[in-house]
Amino acid sequence: MMLYVLRRLAATVPVLLFVALFVFFLLRLTPGDPAVLIAGDQATEAQIEAIRQQLGLDKPFIEQLLAWSGRILSGDLGRSVFSDMEVTRLIAMRVEPTVLLALVAIVMALVIALPLGTLAAVKAGSRTDRAVMAFAMIGFSSPVFVIAFLLVYVFALGLGWFPTQGYVPLANGLWPCLNSLILPSMALAMLYASLLARITRASLLEVLSEDYVRTARAKGLMPLRVLVRHALQNAAIPIVTVVGVGIAALLGGVVVTETVFNIPGLGRLTTDAILRRDYPVVQGLILIFSGVYVLINLLVDLSYVLFDPRIRY
Repeated sequence: MMLYVLRRLAATVPVLLFVALFVFFLLRLTPGDPAVLIAGDQATEAQIEAIRQQLGLDKPFIEQLLAWSGRILSGDLGRSVFSDMEVTRLIAMRVEPTVLLALVAIVMALVIALPLGTLAAVKAGSRTDRAVMAFAMIGFSSPVFVIAFLLVYVFALGLGWFPTQGYVPLANGLWPCLNSLILPSMALAMLYASLLARITRASLLEVLSEDYVRTARAKGLMPLRVLVRHALQNAAIPIVTVVGVGIAALLGGVVVTETVFNIPGLGRLTTDAILRRDYPVVQGLILIFSGVYVLINLLVDLSYVLFDPRIRY
């Protein structure tokens, strides 16, 4: 077990190294002078030179790479060109809304998808199965911003149950915070839940046709116990894999969702940094998002051992 964990940890190192190099070259290999692009067309030569010195673009290439690598290893992501604040501080200020939004969306997706996918598998070929698959197809095909605007129109403007936009910090109370996140989380969860419901159905259908499931039924075990103990547990690996892969969809959806609902999280920060050409912030966010994605995939790989002890690499 420990050897397997060490191997998986070692496999993440090249991925993180590649991402770090990509982020470094992202600015340096941009056509034209990066300092001019960041400063804008109306900037003076003095302003352009100040940006060039701030980013270290006036030094030799190898020296830039070594200095940048040293800063990254020490946790220094640089300073924002627009606000002159440390990128790590900017990111830390925006972490709470994004983390809570993602967590609520994941919980919503699991609560919606697992029962629906299981029901569709148990009732395979029925109207219930077709209705669940139609819901999954519509949810998976609809853009996040379309779902977001529909939810706002119905539940915020029409019924007045939830605020149209904005975020209430957790320090102001749990319910006010969750109330401000329900609509954006629901919009974000629809795509995730649709994908997860389809995979749950497909995995369960395959497992329910296995001999050991028919044997468990023949022994007279309760249908619920057969479904949970024998079917769901053995169908868990594909489902867990999709849970991990779906995080990528969540990370992409966060940018759109936070923009639509005016939530001051990392997604909104990404949009603002791109529009302002604030490359140090963009680079820092790419590193953070990539690191989170690699970490989640590592945890998913490690969880396989819990569901199937026969797995060893």
